Amino acid sequence: MKWFSLLAFIATIPAANWLIGNVGTVCIPNGPCLIPVGFGLMAPSGVLLIGMALVLRDHVYETFGRNGALIAILVGASLSMFSPGLALASAAAFLIAELIDMAVYSKLRARGLWLAVLASGAVGAFVDSAAFTYLAFGSLEFSAGNAIGKIYASAVVAAALFAMKRNSIPARG
Repeated sequence: MKWFSLLAFIATIPAANWLIGNVGTVCIPNGPCLIPVGFGLMAPSGVLLIGMALVLRDHVYETFGRNGALIAILVGASLSMFSPGLALASAAAFLIAELIDMAVYSKLRARGLWLAVLASGAVGAFVDSAAFTYLAFGSLEFSAGNAIGKIYASAVVAAALFAMKRNSIPARG
């Protein structure tokens, strides 16, 4: 599980960027492919993978420590540079959001793992959503839907990690 979480975290960024350009219920010419996320909102289709990244980064922090998480964030940001058209927006939003997510997580970790995971995921979702949609599309139009989709994905991954811990499946490789 240890190495899977690390590799999955790093892979979320290029995979999310690919989804944004190729998969959705609606694809805007010279813009993102969108999916519905509820409440009448749409979001770029990579949103669910980025929500997963926010929680997977927390698991990487737990497994490899702060320095390991920082290295993984830098590798993920670097890989996003291979996504034409979204490279700068993706790398910048990922780097900013993951660093802020990690700061919130590390401050709240002593109060409880699940509080830290959920709070840092929510903060990271809103920061990443605003930064990415503004840098990629010059607008905050999809940032609310983007944040909601990321929070959905963060909640699902956090619940899965909780279930693994509760069922005594070792979270550390």
